[in-house]
Amino acid sequence: MTKINLLGLLWMLAAIGIAQAQGRAPTEEVVYSFTQPTGYYPAAGVIGNSAGTLYGTTVYGGTANGGVVYKLDTSGYTVLYNFPGGVAGSQPYGGVIRDAAGNLYGTTRYGGGGDANMGVVYKLDTAGQETVLHKFTGGADGGETFAGVVRDQAGNLYGTTTSGGTGGAGVVYKVDTANQYTVLHSFTGGADGGFPKAGVILDPSGNLYGDTNSGGTDGAGVVYKLDNTGQERVLYSFTGADGAGPYGGVILDPGGNIYGTTLSGGSGVEGVVYKLNTAGQETVLHNFTGGTDGGSPLAGVTLGPAGNLYGTTEFGGTDGQGVVYELDTTGHETVLHSFTGGADGGEPFAGVTLGPAGALYGTTSAGGSALQGVVFKVIPR
Repeated sequence: MTKINLLGLLWMLAAIGIAQAQGRAPTEEVVYSFTQPTGYYPAAGVIGNSAGTLYGTTVYGGTANGGVVYKLDTSGYTVLYNFPGGVAGSQPYGGVIRDAAGNLYGTTRYGGGGDANMGVVYKLDTAGQETVLHKFTGGADGGETFAGVVRDQAGNLYGTTTSGGTGGAGVVYKVDTANQYTVLHSFTGGADGGFPKAGVILDPSGNLYGDTNSGGTDGAGVVYKLDNTGQERVLYSFTGADGAGPYGGVILDPGGNIYGTTLSGGSGVEGVVYKLNTAGQETVLHNFTGGTDGGSPLAGVTLGPAGNLYGTTEFGGTDGQGVVYELDTTGHETVLHSFTGGADGGEPFAGVTLGPAGALYGTTSAGGSALQGVVFKVIPR
């Protein structure tokens, strides 16, 4: 086990209050650098609990090089599960969620057994025992998921696949508490969207929201809503000038406005951060240029308590290795950290999670002491 002496101290310092950080420059601190034997190349971000423990996944590494589920706490870095491939799954590109009992849920892109090798939905209990809840076939049920799952109050899980389905362009699915699997929508790749890379979110009424990487009226992707009967409504179709190729999913604010990013398009052709109001009108909040402001945001955004948005870009910044950014309520961008690709990390695929007092936690796919990714913390000003 690799010990981490900083994590508890960092979390405690964050809890002192962000007010003390006002006027200071944002700072980045590496919480952990991944190494090949115990997991590397984290494509997903992290989640945290009230005790300051972080949980996440890596795509590779572990005893079978199929990726791992890990936790980080004041005792160090612990591998909770090594994916062995085969029936149990491998290469978890999506992260995990946690229920009140401490069980973790997620997906893998590959594995599942048989000839399909199209991934699984899994549960990991507090003893580190994995249960496969569904094995994708790549047929009508979908296959190859890059995204994790969300869970409703009844314990049902929801997610997406990027391929398969009756239309061959991915699906939105549900796994209920009896492990019954249901396809809620099969994308056609046409006007309804296609090939979703991100998962879905839930509103209080049980409606699902998400985006697709392509499809729509101009082929540049859509934002969609599924009601609790599985009826899809396209809320917005991107044209390219207003963004194209959304990859990172969406969030909702308390007023029902939707926020997200696109991987490309916009006036700078390097992606945008956008807002979609309840009438379906889009506002581009920021056009990335690929320069010091960042470019190609693979991840979506996180909403702060004051209404500011936080996120990452895969590229751009002072060294071309991506940035952590903040957008205030007027759309003004502040770069909180530019990655160098060295010890501080580089090329973040995932977004950030808000910790105590506004501290931001995330991962990078590259950089670190072994150049295999890091878990980082950024304290905004």
